[in-house]
Amino acid sequence: MTATAGSALVTALSDDVDRLLAAEPEVRSDAPDSVHQMRVATRRLRSVLRSYRGLFQKDPVRAMGEELKWLAGVLGVARDAEVMADRFEKLLAKHGAQGEHSAEERAAVTARLVTGEHEKYAAAHAAVLLALDSERYRRLREQLTDWRSDPPLRSSRATVPAVDFFGVVLERDRDRVEDLIRQETTVTATDRVELLHDIRKSAKRLRYSCEAAEPALGDAAGELGKNAKRLQTVLGDHRDAVESQHAIYGVAADAGAAGEETGLYRVLAGAEDLAARQALSGYPDAAAALSAG
Repeated sequence: MTATAGSALVTALSDDVDRLLAAEPEVRSDAPDSVHQMRVATRRLRSVLRSYRGLFQKDPVRAMGEELKWLAGVLGVARDAEVMADRFEKLLAKHGAQGEHSAEERAAVTARLVTGEHEKYAAAHAAVLLALDSERYRRLREQLTDWRSDPPLRSSRATVPAVDFFGVVLERDRDRVEDLIRQETTVTATDRVELLHDIRKSAKRLRYSCEAAEPALGDAAGELGKNAKRLQTVLGDHRDAVESQHAIYGVAADAGAAGEETGLYRVLAGAEDLAARQALSGYPDAAAALSAG
């Protein structure tokens, strides 16, 4: 029997909701990587709802999208601090041991970069726990539990064969990425950084829509999803390095204003500049693979 778009999407939604709810107790206990897992599950679910919004009743899916955006934002503050702390720690381990930097300078830089991000994470995780204990999250969790088996689908579209509906969605999501890729050669260097960020987000959305469609469409969706993930990863590495460099410059300015040495900050910022350029060297092949696949 041919799977319908509605039944196939219910299966995909159920898996995504399970991922989100399973991560909650881990986040509450502050298990390693738990915030990341819950944030990914939240973003993944929101992305699938956006890509396959044509199957849903308009108002409920819009409202659910807003609630998932709220939750992802709360989790994102903690996750960003966690990522930065880890990145700064590795940068200092690699570049901070050079002889021209004194132990006092390294300690001061470590305090501002690593310890500072750990403190941000602790405050942000406390905010996450407050959110998870809130009435707003309780309602969201109840809705998600209901949507696992009974989402508000449009009955007229839910009976369309999954292979047809999902195929149209993947083509639309792929076209969105390719349109952005074509714009990339026409913008200024400053605008290019943000456009690359938009390409990454669109590639991630395509990846998630492919993964939801793979049971219905098979290898074709799987291969396209792999290419989207490759592009997302390349541009994600680039974005991480760019944001880290900007953060280092900001902290260095504060340190300089306080009369502290800033030489090590310049070394770390230079390392991130190199990391960003190295990551971006993989972009042309990743973009070409997506278009050719």
